[in-house]
Amino acid sequence: VQLQASGGGLVQTGTSLTLSCVASGFSLRNYATAWFRQAPGKEREGVGCISSGDGGADYAESVQGRVTISRDNAKNTVYLHMSTLKPEDTAIYYCAAVNFPPRYGCAANPTLTYDYWGQGTLVTVSS
Repeated sequence: VQLQASGGGLVQTGTSLTLSCVASGFSLRNYATAWFRQAPGKEREGVGCISSGDGGADYAESVQGRVTISRDNAKNTVYLHMSTLKPEDTAIYYCAAVNFPPRYGCAANPTLTYDYWGQGTLVTVSS
């Protein structure tokens, strides 16, 4: 039973990137899923989240308009699509899942307790 985040890499400013969060051993559609990032020397911050089932997404103000979170329940995967990347987006990106029903919505709050965490994937945006 695990979450695995992938898709990071070295990209140039202004480009786009999609990260994947794949669940194995459980059905991710039953879990609200959040994305976080942690830049060198900084605290982990929430990027956004998506509710379980076919619920909606919510985003941090710092990335609003540049980020889209979606899920493909058939692939047991949640995606984080980032566009117009900036050097300040450089960080290790993590996904985490919590067993919330759709009516609970979602949250990307690093102080909350999540059932599963992915191992992180590094995104480096060059200027």
